[in-house]
Amino acid sequence: MTAAILLGVSAGLGVLLILGGLAPTRVPLDRALAHLDEVPTTKVDRPDPRWVSRLGAPFVDTTAGRALTKPVRQDLEVLGRSPQEHLARHLVMVTVALLWAPATFALMALGGVEVSWTLPVWISLVFASVALVVPTLAVRAEAATRRRSFRHALGCFLDLGAVRLAGGAGVDSALAGSAAAGEGWAFAQLRRCLAEARLRGEPSWHGLATLGEEIGVTELQELAASAGLAGDEGARVRVSIAAKARAIRLRGLADAEGAAQSASERMSLPVVLLMTGFIVFLGYPA
Repeated sequence: MTAAILLGVSAGLGVLLILGGLAPTRVPLDRALAHLDEVPTTKVDRPDPRWVSRLGAPFVDTTAGRALTKPVRQDLEVLGRSPQEHLARHLVMVTVALLWAPATFALMALGGVEVSWTLPVWISLVFASVALVVPTLAVRAEAATRRRSFRHALGCFLDLGAVRLAGGAGVDSALAGSAAAGEGWAFAQLRRCLAEARLRGEPSWHGLATLGEEIGVTELQELAASAGLAGDEGARVRVSIAAKARAIRLRGLADAEGAAQSASERMSLPVVLLMTGFIVFLGYPA
């Protein structure tokens, strides 16, 4: 009975993979047009390992691959991680989760321990369900951390821009000089979006708004909207930039305070569990 269930599940998964490979979903029109407007020479992505490209590439254009990568495509953009690598992580984790319990029980059977095969089948299904969600949750957590660091760098970038505007620099030159003054991923992204806007003949604010939409940082879009309303006048733009930098700093302080309070509450949980165990230890003999 168990062997028939395993064969049926395997055959069903094989048929789904074959159908997904024979009839891949079409690329949406907005994504196809967005690829035409990209400037690949200014965007720096770390190359994927060879095994990742080979393992995840066949599943990118399938229905299952798009379903797994579409909800976290923006987070993958923040991390500089390709959909191939994300799908490869899914495939490796699900494979390990499916094979761990049968391999363990097979070793136990070789050692002389009689175990039913019903239990490892259910354990494999539960582990595979968990493993299917873990990479997505990990990507979202890492992307949230990188967005927080980007907001911190954005506050520094805006402060530098306000200083340069107060010194008499133009809007475009002030933003370009402020982006060139820093290092790291955040400043590299700022330099890239400003360079793309300059090559397209657009205002710098359009490049910042596009970057905010790509990586999911709403502060960039709000800054672009307020600066666009201020126009090209340096004094009004400087006021908008200074106000946005102050708002970002206040939000960062509020987030840090909330994280500290949350950590303090988590630290009290082990103490409560220890006291509960101590009370049970004293009350059990009675």
